[in-house]
Amino acid sequence: MIVVDGEGIPIGLTLGSASPAEVNLIEALLNVSYGKSKVKRLIYDKAADSDPLRMALKKRGIDLICPHRRNGRKAPLQDGRKLRRYDRRWKVERTFAWLGNYRRLVVRWERKLSMYRAFFHAACMMIVLKKL
Repeated sequence: MIVVDGEGIPIGLTLGSASPAEVNLIEALLNVSYGKSKVKRLIYDKAADSDPLRMALKKRGIDLICPHRRNGRKAPLQDGRKLRRYDRRWKVERTFAWLGNYRRLVVRWERKLSMYRAFFHAACMMIVLKKL
C-alpha cells in the first residue's frame, strides 16, 4: 500500500501480507507517512467503505473519499459532491504504473521481505528524484 501526494509522488508506503483486509491496513499506512506532510484527504476505492474506518479517520482530521458499496445496510455518510474528487484517483494508479516499470517489483524474485522492501524503497526514491 502506498500514500501519494497530489502529483503522484510517494510519501509513505507499507508492505504486508495479502491475506488481511485492506481496511485493517489503512491506519498503519497513514502512520508511516514520511516528512511533515499531513494527509487531509484519503481517496480510496470501495474496499475502504467502512463506517468504523470513516469515524477513526475523522478523529484524525482525515476526510475519506470513496464510493459506497451497493449492498451497504446503512445510509451513505457522504454526499455525491465529495465523490467528484474521486476522479483524481488516476494519479495513484499512475504511481503504480511507474512502480511497474521496475521489473524486480512486478515479479517478486526475493525470498526475504526485507530485500523486496529495499527494492521498493529504491524504486520510490527513483520516482521522487525523477520528479524533482
